Amino acid sequence: MEIVLFSKEEGIAQITINRPDKMNALNKAVLAELDHCFQRALNDSEVYGVMITGAGDRAFVAGADISEFSHYSAEEARSLSAFGQALFRRIEESPKPVVAAVHGFALGGGCELAMACHLRIATRAARFGQPEVSLGLVPGYGGTQRLVQLVGKAKALEMLCTGDPIDAGEAHRLGLANHVVEEQSELLPRAHAILQRMFLRGSQAVAGCMSLVNDFFRPDVDGYALETDCFGRLFETDEFREGVGAFLEKRKPNFRHKS
Repeated sequence: MEIVLFSKEEGIAQITINRPDKMNALNKAVLAELDHCFQRALNDSEVYGVMITGAGDRAFVAGADISEFSHYSAEEARSLSAFGQALFRRIEESPKPVVAAVHGFALGGGCELAMACHLRIATRAARFGQPEVSLGLVPGYGGTQRLVQLVGKAKALEMLCTGDPIDAGEAHRLGLANHVVEEQSELLPRAHAILQRMFLRGSQAVAGCMSLVNDFFRPDVDGYALETDCFGRLFETDEFREGVGAFLEKRKPNFRHKS
């Protein structure tokens, strides 16, 4: 059985972690396949956005595969953490929008994967958490950093230090989940619809917005200066000319395939 599935429809690459019997737990093979599928989506000119989800009806990703790393040395653990962080950073910094479609448990590495995506759509049954302290560990794939960015310091500390998960309603209230749907059958269509709305906008402008928002959390850069530079560069693109032309001509812009 393939452990990560890749499909493409209407400009959207769907990446599905396919270990439902293991609640889609992340091991080294899953991370490697996820990396491969994500690079495939980035390199495909017919893909404009990415959706990441988990197979089955119990979990998006219920965490890391503990049985795989229980015997690791400190150096092996650092290597695993570094690989996961690099992969999730590539997702976060993707110029194509990435949406996590979350049903059931998004715990540990699953919560970290969801947080690396640009948006998170959840079902009412979703549960988000970082329970690593229950194993005597801290999150290793960026969870201590992104959780603070998304829910704030105080709530992040509570979640990290108790290991207690939150439900979809609380995740939505805190800003961890962008949208919540009632049933699993609604999940992928909602994520699909949000990506399709982004596809109606200038792709370079969308990429610019995502990059600039990420820059806000980098202490070594001047986000305002980067915004000014991006604003100016976009004036030289066909997408800008199409967008302004459509506005002045009172029609809908067609950004597809414009550079």
